[in-house]
Amino acid sequence: MQDDLKRILFYETTILSRLDELAAQISRDYRDRDLTVIAVLSGSLMFMADLRRRIPLPLKLDFLSVASYHGRAVTSGEVIFKQAALPDVKDRHILILDDILDSGHTVEASREQLDRANPRSIGVCVLLSKKKRRARQVDADYIGFEIEDEFVVGYGLDFMENYRNLPYIGVLRKELVAPSAR
Repeated sequence: MQDDLKRILFYETTILSRLDELAAQISRDYRDRDLTVIAVLSGSLMFMADLRRRIPLPLKLDFLSVASYHGRAVTSGEVIFKQAALPDVKDRHILILDDILDSGHTVEASREQLDRANPRSIGVCVLLSKKKRRARQVDADYIGFEIEDEFVVGYGLDFMENYRNLPYIGVLRKELVAPSAR
């Protein structure tokens, strides 16, 4: 799999060091609140597990099963929630965790869906944020790393359900991505 990468952006030690910093900031900000962390599956699973272990607060954990890429290298713009019911977040402070902020479709659709359940507040934490103009204007409260507009895999991020298990984040070679963008 490593041969499929143009280059490695962040090694595991760098990612985990940044998660220590994010966890400290989140812990300060949510110190006296009822926090529910909502992880957007499947890409944020590794990020969520490693970040959650670093937050020394009592918190609830739940998930959203969401799809927006549908087997392609670019988002379709259509966000599909794959679960029958949303997590119970009424009167709770929630923090949405997602692997990457790209077009903004997934994060904004998740925020809109969860807002209907009347939480006290909604925050957003992403591992990666692409430096680009987004289809939907969305900002994250916590960002692990800002990256250029390249197709990245590893540490939970996939391409056609592959590469999630890499312990680092790398840029996928363009010739591997190009055929699926059609």
